[in-house]
Amino acid sequence: MNQKTDAEIAHILHAHGDALYRTAYLLLGNPHDVQDVLQEVLLRYMEKAPAFQSPDHEKAWLLRVTSNCCKDCLRFRARHACLDLDALQELLPAPDKQQLVQELYALPAKYKSVLILFYFEGYSAEEIARILRLSESAVRKRLQRAREALKKELV
Repeated sequence: MNQKTDAEIAHILHAHGDALYRTAYLLLGNPHDVQDVLQEVLLRYMEKAPAFQSPDHEKAWLLRVTSNCCKDCLRFRARHACLDLDALQELLPAPDKQQLVQELYALPAKYKSVLILFYFEGYSAEEIARILRLSESAVRKRLQRAREALKKELV
C-alpha cells in the first residue's frame, strides 16, 4: 500500500483544513465531534492513499469523506446521546447571527450539505451532484427546499 508522507498530510491540512473544519462544524455543531470526524478523515486519507487527478478532485474527495463521517457521527448521536444546544450557543462567534445558525442546524443533514457546499465552498449544483452522488436536479431541489425552510423560519 502506498502510504502518505508527513509532507502530504501537512499539505492537506494547510490547503483544505479550514474548509473541512467549517463543513464538519456546520453539519455537526459540536467542536469535539468535529475534531473526531477530522481525525477519522485524515486516517482514511492515510489508509486509502488515493491518487488524485487534480487539486479539485482531492478537495472533493476530502469533502465527501468529511460529509460521510459527519453522517456517521449524527447517526451514532441519534442512537445514543443528546446534545445540549444551550452550551453550543455560547460558542457561536457572532451573536447577531445566532438565529440563522440555529435554523441552519435545525435543517436536515441533506439540506445542510448542499447549502454548505453551494454557499460556503462555492461549488456549482453540477459539482455538488458529483460530490454527493446525486442528480443535478436533486441538488437544485434540495437547495430550493432548504432556502424555503430557512425563509419560513426567519421571516
